[in-house]
Amino acid sequence: MVGGKIVYNGDFKNNQLLVRYPTRDDIAILLQFINTVSKEQTYILKQGEQMTMEEETKYIENYIKKIEEKKAVKLLVFCKDELIGVADVTLKEKVEKHIGVFGIIITPEWRGKGIGTFLLKLTLKEAEEQIKEMRIVTLGVFSNNPIAKKLYEKIGFVEYGNLKEGLMHRGTFVDHVYMFKKISNGTG
Repeated sequence: MVGGKIVYNGDFKNNQLLVRYPTRDDIAILLQFINTVSKEQTYILKQGEQMTMEEETKYIENYIKKIEEKKAVKLLVFCKDELIGVADVTLKEKVEKHIGVFGIIITPEWRGKGIGTFLLKLTLKEAEEQIKEMRIVTLGVFSNNPIAKKLYEKIGFVEYGNLKEGLMHRGTFVDHVYMFKKISNGTG
């Protein structure tokens, strides 16, 4: 079982970081994390909505099941017992079951310090190792978030689509930019 497995425990730019898979004991801290970031109305799909304990429990239980089935990876990054970031890759289903969807959230205090790049690379590496069926990773990025888009391009993601006014961000329509990266997973 992968639940709670430590992926990284060490120094990162003079900060002690612990990166691990979630456990059922993390539900309360994950609920607080997502609700806090949602209120910020940053570049995530939740724009102020608040999850309930029941909704978060169902979500994490389902995610842990996907991790155990080797259909998902979710990594939590802690600094001194504080949850500062979450990233994941989840396989799609049926004829798209070779495609993983990437997502990442970093708390405001830790943005711009390299944690996002570090967690992105670590999550992709872990997903390649754990999700054997995965051949492609996709993600969506708000067009008004050029910092994230530039980071994804630096890591090898390529834009493949742009849905004009596909997202509502703080009361304004913005384009939803779609990106992908091929993963070898033994196929060259």
